[in-house]
Amino acid sequence: MEIAIDIDDPMPLFAQLVSQIKHAVGSSALAPGNALPSIRQLANDLDINAKTVAKAYRQLERDSIIQTRGYRGTFVHPDAQANCTIDLDAIITGKLEATIIACRADGATDSEIRIAFSNVMNNKKGA
Repeated sequence: MEIAIDIDDPMPLFAQLVSQIKHAVGSSALAPGNALPSIRQLANDLDINAKTVAKAYRQLERDSIIQTRGYRGTFVHPDAQANCTIDLDAIITGKLEATIIACRADGATDSEIRIAFSNVMNNKKGA
């Protein structure tokens, strides 16, 4: 698997990494159990900040595309191929859009929605 980062692309670097790794899994270039380079190694190979690679790896791990096995390394998750077609960001965005539309239909202003959202995120109300 070869990863190419385009610093002139408007897509953030971490998102380019996520996209390319998901594509490699989806096309079977990376199979379940395959080892991935360490964060430090990949950052050095691509000449980018290690925090950028760490952010991409965290998102991929959240989506069950990769799994970290402590000091043994990072590997492609056994269910990665099925999971790489799930777009959690799109699911969340869709749910939030539907909720905002419903709140507006009930007469809430954008400011009220933002305040309520902030309160819920800070566990002040709800959840």
